[in-house]
Amino acid sequence: MSTTPSPAAATLELPVAGMSCAACVRRVERALTAVPGVQQASVNLATGRASLEGQSLDLPGLVAAVERAGFEVPVQTLRLELDGLSCAACVTRVERALARVPGVRSASVNLATAQAEVQALAGVDVQALGAAVSAAGYGARPIGEDAAAHAPPQPPQLLPALVPLVLSAPLVAPMLLTPFGVHAMLPAWVQAVLAGIVLFGYGQRFYRGAWHALRAGSGTMDTLIALGTTAAYGLSLWLWARGEPHLYFEAAAVIVALVLLGKVLEARARAGTGAALRELAALRPETACVLREGVETEVPVARLQVGDVCLVRPGARIPADGRVLEGRSHADESLLTGESAPVAKAPGDAVTGGALNGEGLLRIEVGAVGAESRLARIVRLVERAQAAKAPVQRLADRVAAVFVPAVVGLAVLTVAGWLLAGAGLETALVN
Repeated sequence: MSTTPSPAAATLELPVAGMSCAACVRRVERALTAVPGVQQASVNLATGRASLEGQSLDLPGLVAAVERAGFEVPVQTLRLELDGLSCAACVTRVERALARVPGVRSASVNLATAQAEVQALAGVDVQALGAAVSAAGYGARPIGEDAAAHAPPQPPQLLPALVPLVLSAPLVAPMLLTPFGVHAMLPAWVQAVLAGIVLFGYGQRFYRGAWHALRAGSGTMDTLIALGTTAAYGLSLWLWARGEPHLYFEAAAVIVALVLLGKVLEARARAGTGAALRELAALRPETACVLREGVETEVPVARLQVGDVCLVRPGARIPADGRVLEGRSHADESLLTGESAPVAKAPGDAVTGGALNGEGLLRIEVGAVGAESRLARIVRLVERAQAAKAPVQRLADRVAAVFVPAVVGLAVLTVAGWLLAGAGLETALVN
């Protein structure tokens, strides 16, 4: 007699906000226990967290149950900078890896900016997200709220990407010169060496990406490049050994060289997308002159508090959002409006952090600091807009999930068809 083992029980820590007494605890526990798949629910009023056990825990269903009971589940937004993305299939793999992390409600990856935005329960560790991305074969680094103010990433150098093109040029030149009656075909061993340097030296990243995809049970654009170029190189070696004159070393080398060049150009363009945000964030001054008990004190802007009174001297930048208490001047607010004409400021007028003070001395009261300032909100909105995906992009991601396996499957069927039809291996592989 054999028995089927039951699946391992899943556990989840769910933060709950709004509880005030033991009656609230019982309401939440009853609501969570009623969700299908939950075997046990234990709520701790002191920590504001619910410990759940069950065979299959549906996070959206659990959140909905808590909200129907009249409470809230705190959610945080975490952002990651990703390394190693090469195509839409990579986007799908990373999103699935992030979605499997306990406590993650949704994950959206943008290939153009190489960033991920994750909606997760409060308390979810960003390190757990990074570990999930690493397990999928990619790199991940957390992005803080003030990431736009940090030193910009250095774009990749263009010169190293031109080396594979230079090595591939002698392989392509004979085909271009033949119509003009010039025959400059290189010896086969020279072709093999040049193509091998490009393919196995500069093209290592494609093999690494294909290996990670294979381990994850999926396929990416790296898989197609690695398979296609290796097949061309291997077929050329086989034809060379048979003494055949028609070799395909140039195909393997040129494909790798052009794709590498495209990757570098893409990375350079991506590195420049955040330049405007970094320049905008850099307009905020590092320090502010604060009046405390009648004494002027120079303090870092990060230590300003709502209600502080600051002195803004002529020609200095306003340290934070607020309103004018004393003084008259003009302020250059082109960082927000684009209008270069200074705006008159008098007592009671609002001022924007980062704006340039004109000719007068102003005494202002701080009204918003840090992430709540106008400048920070603008930067955050632009970053979220960059991370968002249009409907057509989401459709492309779904198509990419089956594109690579479909292409590989069709290629295998094509080769098998040519071989069954009696064609040679060269004809089968080339076509």
